[in-house]
Amino acid sequence: MDGISARDHATRFEYELLVMDVMIPGINGIDLTRQLRKADFHTPILMLTALGSTDNVVSGLDAGADDYLTKPFKIAELLARVRSLLRRHSTLSNNTQNALTFSDITLNLDEKNARRGDQTIDLTATEFRLLEYLMRNPRKVLSRMDILEKVWGYDFQLNTKTVDVYINYLRKKLEGTDSARVIHTVVGMGYILKEEPT
Repeated sequence: MDGISARDHATRFEYELLVMDVMIPGINGIDLTRQLRKADFHTPILMLTALGSTDNVVSGLDAGADDYLTKPFKIAELLARVRSLLRRHSTLSNNTQNALTFSDITLNLDEKNARRGDQTIDLTATEFRLLEYLMRNPRKVLSRMDILEKVWGYDFQLNTKTVDVYINYLRKKLEGTDSARVIHTVVGMGYILKEEPT
């Protein structure tokens, strides 16, 4: 995959970890990492490269990589570093992200409740998972299939129309008559969580 495709996938889909080679066509790994970090992308990045000088390592880490592994390397070491990064990221998420906020919406992940402004929003378990996924991916167009897989699971045998139905439920509860629209339809592509233009 080239750097431009990698950037597109990284910003459109949810990943637990990115393993990135420095020498990729289009945008090199260091520049791509820098662009992602400037775009508030927090997923851990493990950089792989044959360029093992101290300057290269420093450049990669300064660009925003979480770890740097030089070639040649043993698969066991790569896997150990992946496990370490995932543990660190999981611990950080558990310690700091017990609530998600977007605009005037707050989703409490511990208490499993939602609020918009000073109003409590009563959500079913499925609606809660759907809103959580949207709030973890704000301002990104999410396809119906992607939402179906992430919220209901890969093995769940449902039509993508199910997503439309639950988006409609969520809109009625979140937006009502007085609140601004936050869940927008992107025709032919899916849905996006974003503020109404002022």
